[in-house]
Amino acid sequence: MFENLTDRLERSFKLLKGQGKITEINVAETLKDIRRALLDADVNFKIAKTFTDEVKEKALGQQVLSAVKPGQLMVKIVKDELSGLMGGESADIDLSGSPSVILMAGLQGSGKTTFSGKLANMLKRKRGRHPLLVACDVYRPAAIDQLKVLGEQINVPVYTEEGNMDPVKIAQAAIKEAKKQGHDVVIIDTAGRLAIDEQMMKEISSIKKAVQPNDILFVVDSMTGQDAVNTAKEFNDRLDFTGVVLTKLDGDTRGGAALSIRAVVEKPIKFVGTGEKLDAIDVFHPSRMADRILGMGDIVSLVEKAQEQYDEEEARKLQKKLAKNTFNFNDFLKQINQIKKMGDLKDVVSMIPGMGKAMKNMDLDDDAFKHIEAIIYSMTPAEREDPSLINGSRRKRIAGGSGTSIQEVNRLLKQFSETRKMMKMVSQGKNIQRMMGGMRQPGGR
Repeated sequence: MFENLTDRLERSFKLLKGQGKITEINVAETLKDIRRALLDADVNFKIAKTFTDEVKEKALGQQVLSAVKPGQLMVKIVKDELSGLMGGESADIDLSGSPSVILMAGLQGSGKTTFSGKLANMLKRKRGRHPLLVACDVYRPAAIDQLKVLGEQINVPVYTEEGNMDPVKIAQAAIKEAKKQGHDVVIIDTAGRLAIDEQMMKEISSIKKAVQPNDILFVVDSMTGQDAVNTAKEFNDRLDFTGVVLTKLDGDTRGGAALSIRAVVEKPIKFVGTGEKLDAIDVFHPSRMADRILGMGDIVSLVEKAQEQYDEEEARKLQKKLAKNTFNFNDFLKQINQIKKMGDLKDVVSMIPGMGKAMKNMDLDDDAFKHIEAIIYSMTPAEREDPSLINGSRRKRIAGGSGTSIQEVNRLLKQFSETRKMMKMVSQGKNIQRMMGGMRQPGGR
């Protein structure tokens, strides 16, 4: 996501940084290059022009020409403007109702049904809610079956009515059922079409009028670029939705939809889908996204993902092991599993400043740890517990058992030894629990 835009913007800033003297002319040249980069990322021309005009006004107003580090000041101005373009502040979902009713809208294939499952999963796991999924796509039987499968996977009930072809009555009956069964959130998955048509618009407008939802989320496939923005505008004109969901942001997308959609429909992007797994859903934070677009990483989101896997008791045990220098391969396996739970590996790595660019051409996926795990699992329990036992003949046996070479086994043992030394130094300098506790959000969340 945004890789090409990030590279182009970096080149644009180098135009400015490489000048011996900063002038209004080369600031204008840099902004011209930024505008081209935005257009290549499928950003609407009018929005790209307005964006660079505002950056220019602020850049010259903040005396970029006389600044000690004009390149850095320009990066900051562009970052602030990018964040503002995407909404400035994150917007939360409205859960004030009893039950709260969330209505999904969008074209067929945009990812509505999958996102409904992801949202239910997130509300259940992270917010302690008791959601009910509602199947109101009565035209596509596969949609009902898909929602049922998703519901089973996350252990959330799905309300359906066999033979009922009236989505309005199904939605109304589902809300009654939710009140009866104690569900505090109702997520209504509606029908989509391959293109916008009058029947679809009338139907979803009728559902909106009948159930009075707290939130109407327009789900759009970001891979469709500028078409996504045009579709959003048409839906908003008819439906007046409350928020946008961008799906498939992990794909080969140029990012234009994320940058343009807020400015066109004047509704916040509330969530993004970042993968196929049911936990691949993130609240959209404009400032963090601006950081990532400019290659600055996203440490806050990385810490939040780490917190979700944080276990105080395990941290205490790890602290003791590090202090005594008894951190072993069993502990190493636990750390690998925690990293894998944090989500798509390439997405996690891209949150580390500088790492996204360094590893952009590497094929990073969940299989990246496979050969490491194979080597560790080929060790005996005693060897995993005490790596110093692993001599030359044992290394040969481990390589044979794991289908790797002795060189790969040696490399892992060396890396493990260096990691253990580094972690011991960290543990002596700062208590791990205190570090992790300090990362937590105010209020202990």
